[in-house]
Formats: sequence, C-alpha cells, structure tokens
Amino acid sequence: MADRRSDRAALPRKVALLERKGRFTSARPLFERGQPIALERKARTREGQIAWVEFGAGRARLIRDLGRIDNARDVSEALTLERLGRRGFPQKVEEAAEQAAASPIEAARQDLTGLPTFTVDPATARDFDDAVSARREGDGLRLWIHIADVSAFVRPGSILEKEAFLRANSTYVPTSVEPMLPHSLSSGVCSLSPGDERLAVTSEMLLSGSGEVTSASFYRSRIRSDARLDYDQLDQIFAGRESAPEIVAEQLDLARKAAAILAELRKGNALEVNSAEPSFEFDDEGNVTRAVAERATEAHRLIEQLMVLTNEQVAGLTVNRGIPSVYRVHEMPDPDRVERMLAQLASLELPAPPVPSGMGPSTAGQLAVEASRSVAKEAARRGHGATAYSSLVLRSLKPARYLEKNLGHAGLGSEAYCHFTSPIRRFPDLLVHRALLSAVGGGEEAPSTGDAAEAALHASEREREAMILERDADDICAAFLLERELFQEGYEKRFEGEVSGVIRSGAFVRFNGRLGDVYEGFVPARRIRGERFELNEEETSLVGSKTGRKVSLGDAIAVQVEKVDAPRGRVDLDPADG
Repeated sequence: MADRRSDRAALPRKVALLERKGRFTSARPLFERGQPIALERKARTREGQIAWVEFGAGRARLIRDLGRIDNARDVSEALTLERLGRRGFPQKVEEAAEQAAASPIEAARQDLTGLPTFTVDPATARDFDDAVSARREGDGLRLWIHIADVSAFVRPGSILEKEAFLRANSTYVPTSVEPMLPHSLSSGVCSLSPGDERLAVTSEMLLSGSGEVTSASFYRSRIRSDARLDYDQLDQIFAGRESAPEIVAEQLDLARKAAAILAELRKGNALEVNSAEPSFEFDDEGNVTRAVAERATEAHRLIEQLMVLTNEQVAGLTVNRGIPSVYRVHEMPDPDRVERMLAQLASLELPAPPVPSGMGPSTAGQLAVEASRSVAKEAARRGHGATAYSSLVLRSLKPARYLEKNLGHAGLGSEAYCHFTSPIRRFPDLLVHRALLSAVGGGEEAPSTGDAAEAALHASEREREAMILERDADDICAAFLLERELFQEGYEKRFEGEVSGVIRSGAFVRFNGRLGDVYEGFVPARRIRGERFELNEEETSLVGSKTGRKVSLGDAIAVQVEKVDAPRGRVDLDPADG
C-alpha cells in the first residue's frame, strides 16, 4: 500500500481542458503539447471545464475543478497553479507563522513612533515593506528608510525560513499574488500598515545639499506609519491636484527634493530604460475589462531613488567589513555583444557612440549607458520605438542576478549593491538583514558564505521562473481583453502599433486598442504581401528581396487580428496595409 501511494504521489499533475465525446470524457493538457487521455468515468464534468488533473498510465484522474476555459481569471490562476505546482501554504507553515507573529524575538530597538512617516505602494498592495521619514538639517537633510523587520519573525532553521527559501520570492500575476510568507506575516504584522506599531530595521542617513551621504547608521526600530499613499495619489499631489496629508506634507516635500538630487547624481552612470508594466482590471466574474501599460512616474522614481540609495549603503557596509551576504550583481557586458548592439542601432539609423579599438568590459558598460540615453532621446524625437530600441541595449547586457560576491551593478552604476528593502517578498533581502544586523550589533548572526551562495543561486533561478510566469499570465489576460474588444467592435477593426521584435519567420507587434494598450501579436513574414522578406544580418529588420522594403524594430505599423488563442496568450496578426 505504501508503495502504491508513493507511485501515485509521483504521477505528474497538469492543467487540462476536459473534452466530451459521446459518453467519454478526455483530458488534454492546456499549457503544453500532449495527447488527450481518457478521464475516469466517475468524474462529473461540463463543457469548457478546465481542471487540475493527475496523468497516469493511460488514464487521467480529476483532482479538482479550476473553472472555465473562457474566463481570464480562471485560466490565469490555472497557469499559476501548474507552474508553481501548488497554491497556499501547508497548515503547519500557517500555524508556525501565527505563532511567530505573536512572539517576535526580543531585541533592543529605537522608538521612532513619534517620527512622521509615510509609505508609497501600488493601490492594490497589501504588504508594505518600506516607509520613509525626512527632516531638514542645515543645508542638507536627514532621511530614515524603515524596512520591515522580517528577521524578527522568520528565524534561522525554522520551518518558515525553509518555506521562504523554497519560494524565494512572492509571485505576482494579474489575478493574484502567491506570497513568499503566509498572510499573517506578509500582510499582517510585518506589513508597515498605517496607524499600527511595527518592527523595522532603519537606515538613517544624513545627506549634504549636493546629495552626498555624509553619515549612515543602521539599527532595529519601532515605527508607526502616519499615511499610506499610492503612486497615483502621490502623482496627483505632485501635480497640485490633491493636497498631501498634513502630518507628512513636509516630509514628502523633502523626500521629493532628495530623490531629484540623487537622480541627477546618478544620471551619467545608470542605464535609461524605457519599459512598462501591464495593469489589468477585472469584473466580479473574473473577466478582464481594461488594461493600461503603466510607466514609471515621478512617484515611482522617488521611491526607487531612496531604495537604491539604501541598498547601496547597506551593501557598502557589508563589503567593507567582509561580512558574508548576498549581493545583487550586474556585471559589465562583453565587449563583443556591445559592439554588435551598436551595429544594430546603426542599421536602424539610430545615433550611437563610435566603437573604440581595444574595448574592454568597463568601456563597454559606459557605451551601453551612453547608447541607452541616445536611443531614448531619438525615440522621443521620432515618436515611436522607445521600448524596442531599449530592448536592443538590454539584450547586449548580462542579466542581473544574486551572488555571494560583490561584483557591482553596471546598470545602476553602483560599486556595491544588494536587495535589502523588500524582505517580505524576497528571500535574499532577509539574509542581507541578518548580515547587516550582525555588523551593527543588532542581535543577528550573518549567514555563512555557503548559505549565501546557495540562497543566491536558488533565488536567481526562482526569479527567472517567476518572471516567465508573470509574463505568460499577462499575455493570457491581454489576449482575453483583445477578444472582448473585437467582440464589441468587430473583427475587422484596424489597430495602430509598432514592431517590437523581428525573427526570420516574421515580426512581433505591440498595439493599442480602446480597452487596452498592452496587446501584442505576431505577423508572419509570408503574410506581408508583395515580395519575400528575409531577416537582415543585424537581426533588426525584415528586408524585401525585390525592393529592399524594410519592416524594422520600432516602425509604426497597422494590423488586423487574424486569430486569438486567449487561453494560451497567442495572437496572430495580418498587416492592415498589405
């Protein structure tokens, strides 16, 4: 009996579409290729049902119903289940979290509950990792960046730590979040919610009038946030259309000035990247109704600058003291890849710096930064292509990752950098907290080099997996929204877009509609009428073999939708003008 249970536990589980043919029902894998397999007869099913199914030898067993194939929320949640393998926490982890929430470790803390403090997060956020305080001091100002003290609740070797390590990060899809920590911690006692006393680790920094950090100290604290702001609200305040909460109005103004100074200091060293994150809206039944591509605003940049500064200061301290920790590294690019990127920009007639002889990694990194700025400026002048041109620069770089050694962060122009400011949703941040607190007498033991290396490798892998899942879920929701728009306005509708990518077989196109500006689809080269198109040597354009006509990255293009496969996030397009 034990052996049979073991065999059953090892059987693969997948999301499947249930298909009825006469008296028989089969399960066909939804998100990957696979033949339909007959479902056990005792299962009760309905048309269009998707389910969590266990596939055995020639037979499939229904585990549970997951909803309908024509519902965006159901399909997005099903994809998340398949990629993660499970949702929610085991009961023993939930119980451990509740116990930890009620009994954090005792530690010496500074009482900062009387210091005016605010948080800024997305409107839908439930877990608030960071809070800000500020005060004018002479010609400069004093900043307090308060980060949730997750290390007081999640202890080394505990079942909570083991679960957090395995997850490595919170995973966000348009319809939900799968948190790294149970809600009693992530959106409960660890979250810096307004009006509640919370345990924090505070970075207190004195900035000169020019933005240089003249002193920095780190310690455990107790805080109380006075105002919870979201990014849209803060942008309204900055635009003068809304008043700031009086209790933090001065602090907001000072933080805004500090962020502007810091951004100016970083201007010549950091990449300028044009990107946007899709944000979807759903009705009560789980149908997607609207979407926007959210771009970084002044409110986003304010928090980003303050968090980058804090992460740099923490990383610098652990590096200087030789304390084992986890770093966020972004190595200098390979000169060959940057040289190719510059050739690609030239093929698109984009301004690019000349290629020096004998270019090394450091020079390559500087050229990438310079190129990112020049293409952003040119895209603004042309009125299109910003995201596509930025992607060329990004693809020439090495991906950022976690590492137990400090190798600097080329994209930010930082000599030492770490992730410290989001311990509720990232496991490396928790280890960095322990490393920092061990250095300042905060009552923690630094991770060993081996533990830091293991966590860095695992977190980097899990981060990549989460990014792929989040992107695929976005594609699914965007495809469902496009179907909705076509149903409402007709399948012959013409959309204006721009080329976001080219491969030998065709072009990817991002385009906007009435309900959303997050659509993307594929135009096969064979559908572009008039001649045969081939990919150029730089892989930036499809070029007509007869006339030399080009379809290039960043080009404006009009398209019509040929087919939508919403549950798989696929959209086939035709050029509207031949």
